[in-house]
Amino acid sequence: MISEVAKAGSTFVVPITKHPAPAARAPLAPRLAGLTSKQIMTEIAVRVATVALLSIFLVGSVAQFVRDPSRITLLIFAFAEFVTLGLAVFARVPAQRDWNLLSVVMATCASFYFLAFRIEPGIRLVPESVAACLQIVGMVIQIAAKLSLRRSFGILPANRGVVVRGPYRFLRHPMYFGYLIKDVGFLLPNFGLQNLFVLVVHWGLQVGRVVREEKLLSGDRRYREYMSRVRYRLIVGVF
Repeated sequence: MISEVAKAGSTFVVPITKHPAPAARAPLAPRLAGLTSKQIMTEIAVRVATVALLSIFLVGSVAQFVRDPSRITLLIFAFAEFVTLGLAVFARVPAQRDWNLLSVVMATCASFYFLAFRIEPGIRLVPESVAACLQIVGMVIQIAAKLSLRRSFGILPANRGVVVRGPYRFLRHPMYFGYLIKDVGFLLPNFGLQNLFVLVVHWGLQVGRVVREEKLLSGDRRYREYMSRVRYRLIVGVF
């Protein structure tokens, strides 16, 4: 654009550069759109608490491994929990959650059960190498399930959409099956009454968690159709 400016009887031609209009401010992240301030603060609090509790366990686990580098199963277990809860921190905010007190308590205890483990050396029922292989199998299963879910998972029961691909073609909750194998792999070379008790209670809560998740999800017609196609939740032929 050209502008003529008169000065002292002369006319100067001054080029005026037309700058593009400033871009509009990006709207609030889509996954937070529609949430109230209270809901957003709750989401942030849950994620911050997850990071804090996970950090406590990781520090203790690494310290134990430094003292005894042969305890590879402890390191693998800590890494698996880091991946699981680390991804949950960045999971998509669901459209519907189950905020029932029982569901919240069960999900929280089932997610942070590892804090009750005795991570000092226990009784080795099998060699570390054998148990480590078992843990890796469990991790592969749960990672395959997470890749199928992408970001549609988290700590509290929620409807994050129906996923029927990958290992979800065979079990309705293959991620939990992977957790089970990983936990057994940890317990066998780190056996003790405390760790056994923690896992028994933990898996009782996990079963309850699965049942409550399905109670929420079964409100979706697509999930009911999925349940009719895939019979078992956690273990083929058992549950």
